[in-house]
Amino acid sequence: MAMNPSRLTTCLLGLVITFTFSFGQNRPARATSSMSTQKSANALDKFLRDQMGQLRIPGMQVAVVQRGHLVFSKSYGFANLQDSIPVTSKSVFAINSCTKAFTGVAIMQLVEEGKVDLGAPVSRYLDGLPATWQPITIRQLLTHVSGLPDILRVLGTPGQEISEETAWARTKAMPMDFPRGEQFSYNQTNYALLGKIIDKLRDKPFVQVFNERQFMIAGLANTGFGDSRDVIPHKGPSYRYISRLDGNVLHIPKLTPSYEEFPAFRRTASGMNSTAEDMAHWIIALQQGKLLKTKAARDTMWTAGRYNNGSPTQWALGWGLTKFRPKHWAVGMSGGGRSAFLVYPDDDLAVIVLTNLAGSSPENFIEEIAGYYNPDIPASDPITSLRLQLQKRGFEQAIPVANELKKRNLQPNEDELNDWAYRLMSSGQTKEALELFKLNVDLYPQSWNVYDSLAESYERLGNSELAVKHYNRSLALNPDNKNATERLKRLAQTNK
Repeated sequence: MAMNPSRLTTCLLGLVITFTFSFGQNRPARATSSMSTQKSANALDKFLRDQMGQLRIPGMQVAVVQRGHLVFSKSYGFANLQDSIPVTSKSVFAINSCTKAFTGVAIMQLVEEGKVDLGAPVSRYLDGLPATWQPITIRQLLTHVSGLPDILRVLGTPGQEISEETAWARTKAMPMDFPRGEQFSYNQTNYALLGKIIDKLRDKPFVQVFNERQFMIAGLANTGFGDSRDVIPHKGPSYRYISRLDGNVLHIPKLTPSYEEFPAFRRTASGMNSTAEDMAHWIIALQQGKLLKTKAARDTMWTAGRYNNGSPTQWALGWGLTKFRPKHWAVGMSGGGRSAFLVYPDDDLAVIVLTNLAGSSPENFIEEIAGYYNPDIPASDPITSLRLQLQKRGFEQAIPVANELKKRNLQPNEDELNDWAYRLMSSGQTKEALELFKLNVDLYPQSWNVYDSLAESYERLGNSELAVKHYNRSLALNPDNKNATERLKRLAQTNK
């Protein structure tokens, strides 16, 4: 469940992409690659510039950590298109929900000190919560299986904000989305509550806590909290492509600045800004035991949560970009459809990609970057293998290609496939997403969520009949699926 510019505008967009390529080609790497040959380093550089061109990314930073060292760091394109300011290693990017991984570390620091028990109810640490909220555990907050309503539903639009007190009062008045521990639902309430716990147990604002216990220790000179309302040194604007403007459909997507507001009380969820090099140094500090004292604490943080039935959740503790596979397992996080990173513990490797384009979804190609350091990483990943084949053969071949991959013991994970499809749908590629949702139904026919997602894609494409059919199938498997119930009511009213 879980975009009728003029010809001049079109020409200018082409110039932006041309300039992006030029800066990517001419800027030298700031660190020596540990790849075996310069030829491989050049191949990686070409791959990254190709991704920028295909995805029309204005600016990007890429950093790679291997065996505890920064072995690759390169900047591409423009941090600010309006003034033609190039990206440098000090250019600051919004990392959005990548913030949650830092929050995971902050909570695990409290766990190490004996101040937080992951299995304890949130009511042990916070007062004044509704009765239905009180039994939810800290681990359930971290892994998004709390069932809490999302506070984003009550926050006002930019320029029409409400106070923190009002936001919490309205959120607490809403019913639970589902019984705790029964389902996954990504929302910001979980991490806003974790922020309150950090404030209380540290007796100081979490912004100060993060600075003292993570940023300063790891030497993060260009990392901090803020949004479009703050003056942040070296930070350029974020961008996105839109397909509608002033009520009109655009035949060619238009690149526009993106305005973001993250109220102070929920910045533990998505309020940070950083650089790829800073994040690389943060990962190195984490690996070297400077942020968490014991390997056991780090291993716990990187372990999947559990549903009530004992099955693993798709999230670890604060880390939601997970690949729990037998070989080359990885954990990381993505944010705002523009920033992502993965850490490969067994390979002693990490890859960070930050961009200033919402919808670029760098998590889609991080595994390929890792492949320049270990070719077996992308080859062992079902999602990457599927994506590369579908780019060649077309998304309508999703089921046949998946059947071929199964013969190599490469079956896409349900949650990863679902997340990829939603990223496509959010960028306007609904027909391609539909094929992936069909594949998920083929692979996991007993999952209520795959039918819910397939129904949503049919609904977006205007096929109400098939949307209703699959929402009903989802409800038959899970009568508590509120999303399906609400959408069926909406479709019934629309079709009257």
